[in-house]
Amino acid sequence: MALVRMLTDAREAAGITQTELAQRLGEYQSFVARLESGQRRIDVVELIELSDILGFDAPQLVASLQQVDDKGT
Repeated sequence: MALVRMLTDAREAAGITQTELAQRLGEYQSFVARLESGQRRIDVVELIELSDILGFDAPQLVASLQQVDDKGT
């Protein structure tokens, strides 16, 4: 769920709606909603595409997730 929170925060910080993100991904808004609700897992290719669209560094995000996991939160 930490990944979901980080991606949702990145989308909101970029000022992009779920619908706009879905259009850039070539998907429906419901696809983004399922990602952000944790109903659907994100694969590596999607993570890289999301990083390009939302303007975050994918390896840095993964490192942040590892730190969260190491802390047990």
